[in-house]
Amino acid sequence: MSLILLFLLLLILMFGVLVYLLKPTSMEKAVEEQLASIEEAQPQESDRTTILKEQSVRSGSIEELAQKLPWSPAVSRLIRQAGRGWSFGSVSAFSLIAGLVTYWVASLFNASIPVCAGLGIAVGSAPYVFLYILREIRFKRFGDLLPEAVDLMSRGLRAGHSIQAVLEMVGNEISDPVGVEFRALHKEQTLGLPIRDAMMRLIDRVPLDDMRFLATAILLQKESGGNLAQILDKTSAVLRERARLRGQLRIYTAQGRITGWILGAAPFLMFGIISLVNHDYEKSLFSDPFGLKMVYFGLGLMAIGILAIRKIIDIKV
Repeated sequence: MSLILLFLLLLILMFGVLVYLLKPTSMEKAVEEQLASIEEAQPQESDRTTILKEQSVRSGSIEELAQKLPWSPAVSRLIRQAGRGWSFGSVSAFSLIAGLVTYWVASLFNASIPVCAGLGIAVGSAPYVFLYILREIRFKRFGDLLPEAVDLMSRGLRAGHSIQAVLEMVGNEISDPVGVEFRALHKEQTLGLPIRDAMMRLIDRVPLDDMRFLATAILLQKESGGNLAQILDKTSAVLRERARLRGQLRIYTAQGRITGWILGAAPFLMFGIISLVNHDYEKSLFSDPFGLKMVYFGLGLMAIGILAIRKIIDIKV
């Protein structure tokens, strides 16, 4: 069994090295994107045309095969929202290799198949967890900078600038990730995309309630008229008040969050300490079938408890 896993591991590693060595360089990617943009600019025989940027995938490549997986749109959206330029194929390949390597290493220590599979799944899901953490950090940074961006838009409109000029100003003056998203929004506007479609694409990249409030204010003024500067002032006040309430809620729920962390980490910490003091003391938990059932049951109860605590402290503003 170990020889088969070793052969599969070497095969996957060789395959990964070949994929890494054969992947196109940055210059080749730039040339392909330029050629793709030229082809998109040519008239097609379709009734419906679009100016939206499409992700080009080489025919017969691993990325094309990976895009056929049912969860590829969700993972691609997660990568986009995390602000990374990774491809779905590379993330999936790294996740698969990491999971198989972990399974093989765990099997070398004579661990049971469920334990090896659980460790492999946990390590294989690490790239997606990492992307989720990056997305949450990016969204928090975006929410902190958005009121400043709205104030800048309001001042620019009072100074006589157009909405397109104001969007460009925000993209150039505000730090990332707000700046990079508004630069993309202004670029789409410059290429002729309607402001409603451009705002919807921005909300898809940054699906925050604060961003939805701003998009609603801009689109309502676009359709019904009114003083957009005053609307943005009210929107900025709402965003700042929501940020203040979120800060107060984090203070009020700090005890619950700390309790959840302590209760979740205490069993693993005690297990590590006891294993260091007496290595054979808890060996029966993993060698006896009833002990394994107790471990699985305890992990399930811990997961339910963590989810319950998270549900209690997750208060929507």
